[in-house]
Amino acid sequence: SDFTSAVSVALDQVRGGASFAVAGGDGTVGKVARELIEKRIPIAVLPLGTANNIANSLGIADIPLQDLVAGWTTARSINFDSGVAKGPWGSENFIEGFGVGLFAETMSELSESGGMELPSDKPEKVIPAVMKILNDQVDHFPAKNMVVQLDGKDVSGDYVMLEALNTRYIGPNLDLVSAAQMNDGFLDVVFVTKRDRSKLRKHISDRLGGKKTRGTLTVRRGQHLQIEWENSPIHIDDITWPTEKDRTPLKSSAIDIRIDPAALVFLAPEEEKPASKPKARTKLKK
Repeated sequence: SDFTSAVSVALDQVRGGASFAVAGGDGTVGKVARELIEKRIPIAVLPLGTANNIANSLGIADIPLQDLVAGWTTARSINFDSGVAKGPWGSENFIEGFGVGLFAETMSELSESGGMELPSDKPEKVIPAVMKILNDQVDHFPAKNMVVQLDGKDVSGDYVMLEALNTRYIGPNLDLVSAAQMNDGFLDVVFVTKRDRSKLRKHISDRLGGKKTRGTLTVRRGQHLQIEWENSPIHIDDITWPTEKDRTPLKSSAIDIRIDPAALVFLAPEEEKPASKPKARTKLKK
């Protein structure tokens, strides 16, 4: 098609040489990105998914596809961190985030049911549907005792949800940390205790209502996170563990999570130059 040809031509003209174009949602972009860790090959994203968290982080989610492609020839390459999570599943990189608790278990249940609770015929309603499921479960989801170390500091406790984020968005475009940066060399770790249920419920309700969320959740920044917890589902981006084949009973699990700074390179639109101020007129002396 004409559009495919335009994509091919634009990639050939990208500054710096070889690049990858990825058309799809976060799952597709994440799969490609994990294969390009540390290879310094720029990734050009054409956001065609439901949430488009990665594209939102890059500031390109709302740009028309034709304009994105046309802008590749002058696009800038920006660094993008990656997380590395080691546990019973082995070692896995993540682009968006890693989590234990409410969101991870909700993802696991949806995965096992094949998404039966979600409106498959109306993609635009999937995000609100997932948000509503989370909202309905906040008040009665049990807190889990976790032994947690962040950069060597003990932050253990009973948590309803713990999320280590590389970007500000996870899952159904849930904006948990508005100040999160994907290239600052840090993880933003969100801790939700039993006493914080109302804050999380308000956060989700605001997103459901299209309101701007306020940063009231407890967030700590760090580069090295260690967790021990009684066996329960976790998520690594959109991947859940354990799978059916991994359901070996474990008394507890130990997880080691680190940030891998500037592990990836993405293309983003050229920054707009600020408009120059008109020069002040010099009054002539009489």
